[in-house]
Amino acid sequence: MESTNRRDELLGILERSESAIKGTDLADKFSVTRQVIVQDIAILRARGITIIATPQGYIIPPKTENTLIRKTIVSSHKGYDHMEDELRTIVDLGGKIIDVIVDHPLYGEIKSPINVGSRYELDEFMKNIRETKAEPLSSLTDGLHLHTLEVKDENTFNMIKKALKEKNYLFEGQ
Repeated sequence: MESTNRRDELLGILERSESAIKGTDLADKFSVTRQVIVQDIAILRARGITIIATPQGYIIPPKTENTLIRKTIVSSHKGYDHMEDELRTIVDLGGKIIDVIVDHPLYGEIKSPINVGSRYELDEFMKNIRETKAEPLSSLTDGLHLHTLEVKDENTFNMIKKALKEKNYLFEGQ
């Protein structure tokens, strides 16, 4: 298949999908390597198409009117169990974790998408982290990190902050 046709078909698949699709699954579908898919995604992005890479795969966000609020929290904890508990607390109270951000002493701000808004997505995210034995970004900053959260209203955000503070995850001063 010609690369232009493959990219057009790839774009169509992503536009029709309501969930993320792994790069390896796309590579298998087109009988190419995952690296070819990564390059195709980069070319589609250069065309101005918003494609998000998440731990669950690639996704094009739905085009809906967003009335949700985005806020940032500063957290501090160590280990997979505390990370999972922190994220579960957020989603159980109605929040979505958009990303994680650390301020590395040498490289500056490092930001990575998480896009977890349900227990199922959290379970998949944690399974992926444990299976790959990946270290959380916060391990680079002794546990200190930020999350961008998406919530429906200020009350939801305040409930999340209160719960995280009670669990000693919220960094002092928030």
